[in-house]
Amino acid sequence: MVTVLALGAALAYGVADFLGGAVSRRATALQALLWCVPVGFVVVLTAALIDGGAPTAPSLAWGFGAGLAGGTGLITFYGALARGPMSVVAPVSALAAAVLPVAAGVVRGERLSATVIAGVLLCLVAIGMVSMEEDKEETAPAKRSLTDSGPLMAAVSGICFGVFFTILGAAGKDGDLWPIVGSRVGNLAVVLVAVAVALRLRGGNLGPRVSGRTLIALALLSGILDASANVLFVVATQHGLLSLAAVLTSLYPAITVLLARIAYSERLRAVQRVGLAVAATGVVLVTAG
Repeated sequence: MVTVLALGAALAYGVADFLGGAVSRRATALQALLWCVPVGFVVVLTAALIDGGAPTAPSLAWGFGAGLAGGTGLITFYGALARGPMSVVAPVSALAAAVLPVAAGVVRGERLSATVIAGVLLCLVAIGMVSMEEDKEETAPAKRSLTDSGPLMAAVSGICFGVFFTILGAAGKDGDLWPIVGSRVGNLAVVLVAVAVALRLRGGNLGPRVSGRTLIALALLSGILDASANVLFVVATQHGLLSLAAVLTSLYPAITVLLARIAYSERLRAVQRVGLAVAATGVVLVTAG
């Protein structure tokens, strides 16, 4: 059950990231998130109401804390996607995001079989292999700020996502989905603060807006899928180990990379193709274990 749920979360995250990156390239990260995060809140609130259970202050508070980290991760991640390429940004972020929950799971005493451990290690190796990309030579050795580096921003976002997964996985152990609702409130709070700061620094200009039916639809679909992935991840942690659910969910770059390959003709190097095969092998071992 945990394997199916976590892989479903990976699929939803992968498509959501691709769509969010596509929107961010035509607008800005903040403009895209102003559409994605609110619709995601509606999705998780609906899921929590259908699932039942009463919200508690601790579950909402832990979820809100996770959402602050996740919201920060979303802003840096979408900014990294806008700077591209997606085939590098998504895997770098996922690798950083997978390490913290695995470490937290081990510290909490989670024990995996030898087969599952082998599968988890292969999945981590696969994430790194998929992230490998040839260096592009720049025409001029101009100085670049930290926020101009897509891979560095991706790593920062991955650390934030790792904190998000760890806290949300622990908060959701009680069996309800209300921590996800709290996390979405945290997401929204971070985005609104970022928007306020950006408006002040940029004289009221957030950059190109998300406009047109197609772009708006893509932004909304990205938010729906991202929220759905959150739900699947938490349910996966309720049915299995946090470390296992986090690693399998972190395979989402494979989906983003494949979609980027189709839409933007971003070439897959031989090592990336091997990485996808290694990921598939890792999933098979995890499932068998």
